[in-house]
Amino acid sequence: MTEKIPSTSAVAADRSAGPAADRDAPVILSHEPGSFAWGVLAKRHPALIQQVRDAFPYGRRQHEALDALLDEIANGVIEPLAASEHDHRQWSDWGREHFGRPWFDAPFLWAESYFYRRLLGAIEYFGTGPWQGVDPFAPFKEAELRGEAVDEELRALDALADVPADERATALLHASLWGNRADLGFRVSAGEPAAGEAAFALVADDSGVLWQLLPAGAPSTVAVVADNAGRELIPDLILIDHLLEHRHAERVVLHVKPYPYYVSDAMTADVVDCLRRLTEAPGEAGTIGGRLWMAMASGRLEVRTHPFFCAPLPYEEMPEDLRSEFEAATLTILKGDLNYRRLVGDRLWDATALFADLTTYFPGAVAALRTLKSDVIVGLDHGTLDALEQSGAAWRTSGTHALIQVRP
Repeated sequence: MTEKIPSTSAVAADRSAGPAADRDAPVILSHEPGSFAWGVLAKRHPALIQQVRDAFPYGRRQHEALDALLDEIANGVIEPLAASEHDHRQWSDWGREHFGRPWFDAPFLWAESYFYRRLLGAIEYFGTGPWQGVDPFAPFKEAELRGEAVDEELRALDALADVPADERATALLHASLWGNRADLGFRVSAGEPAAGEAAFALVADDSGVLWQLLPAGAPSTVAVVADNAGRELIPDLILIDHLLEHRHAERVVLHVKPYPYYVSDAMTADVVDCLRRLTEAPGEAGTIGGRLWMAMASGRLEVRTHPFFCAPLPYEEMPEDLRSEFEAATLTILKGDLNYRRLVGDRLWDATALFADLTTYFPGAVAALRTLKSDVIVGLDHGTLDALEQSGAAWRTSGTHALIQVRP
């Protein structure tokens, strides 16, 4: 049984002594019209509710609950979970400071997380009726996974089969980094994009340090904390296969979400779907899928989950059982934007603040592979930051830039 996630109040007394305490920065809120965070709550979430509503033949009760959630976000204040909900006590603690306030005044990370919990409640995911355990995002995941773009990307793997191992490693690392732009990653040579080089820029690249931490033949255990399912999880699995096949890792533990979260976040069922997609493919993709399937059976690849991955908390507040897992790993790779926000803190940091300084609390070596889709960013050098700011582009949130940051 996993350890209970610590309460916010339980860690508050220690927070002043945390590694980032002397470099505090404003917590990101959603109250500024036109800001990225405001757009998520005001536009993206209502659109998502409509998409979920249209994707399933929900009954009158679910429709009314979704309408009430929409109205609460736009016109009301944050309401707590009903006392009958299984996690009422946990969320009562996490939301003590936020209930009764407008949604837009709550910390962005907390508000996003609570929105998805409330969405699941509205469609009765945690109930005892017929909709229990039905993933509201499954149709979107399945459509993407079965799309022609995935076929094309998997076929491109054949061209990498005979590429030297170091070039293949770079290509697959970049494919995992770019996620749903994986088609670019599969076509790189020595890490250079095939097209659109200026548009898809790395703002920080510690990939050399990453590979130094995982020399071939060492008895390494790598923890990979997944982000999205579908087209983003497949490149992650292919990278994991490379780590195992070329002995950069003796064992890989893939951490996924325990229940639907943030639209497309990966759960165990999504890992299985992606493995089946690989094994059914011809050529190199099918070979990789077969190896991963056998790695699962032998224990070289293990899938785990933890309730903390759906908590509205930074990694600095992770429970001890999860801390022990990461501490035992040679390297923990955190995928995606949400994991990055939780790793460094969802705050308006100085973009040149050191990544290492803000992650000293993490129990072991950690790497962030992230496509930029939110305002949070640290670890940039002054020259890179100046060039990005002068470009006039929405480089922090548009997904056109990415980073690989490592703290050994």
